Amino acid sequence: MARDSSATRARLLDAAFTEFAAYGIAGARVDRIAEAAQANKRLIYVYFGNKEQLFDAVLQRALEIGAETVPFDPQDLPGYAGAVFDHLHAHPALMRLLLWKQLERPGTTEVEAKSYRDKIALVAEAQRRGHLDPAHDPVDILTLVLALTQAWFAAVGGPGTDADGASWPADRAARHRAAVVNAVRRITTPNQQ
Repeated sequence: MARDSSATRARLLDAAFTEFAAYGIAGARVDRIAEAAQANKRLIYVYFGNKEQLFDAVLQRALEIGAETVPFDPQDLPGYAGAVFDHLHAHPALMRLLLWKQLERPGTTEVEAKSYRDKIALVAEAQRRGHLDPAHDPVDILTLVLALTQAWFAAVGGPGTDADGASWPADRAARHRAAVVNAVRRITTPNQQ
């Protein structure tokens, strides 16, 4: 029974991820989530409480998967930026989910804030050790790195998606990735002008 409930919960989270990425919190429908997960709608409320709490669970899961898939490495921020870019390119719905979060739930949860503070501390330590340019505040470095990795996917009118919805050709994605990695290298490498 526990295995079945875990499987049902996972299906609900997967279906909710797709629904929230497409429609946001306000536009998402629990009926569609339950149908896509092949589960009883009542289980959403049993497992998660309400639609907003389900969104929180989906977002938390996505962030945990991202952190496991792309570990933060302050010693190699260009490599980290490239890996984040790759993750977002492989999972385009993730950026849409994050944008919906910013639109409908501005602000930061304590879990997000702690993760950010931890990364800032690691950046500051890497600066003290001479691995990163000390000319910039650690908060600015982290914010710029994250912004650069997401820019291709979030820029209004930018190249994040083709008008016809087609996937990027491999060479185009590689060029964008190289631009991100190079920009991060330039702003983080000590003694770069």
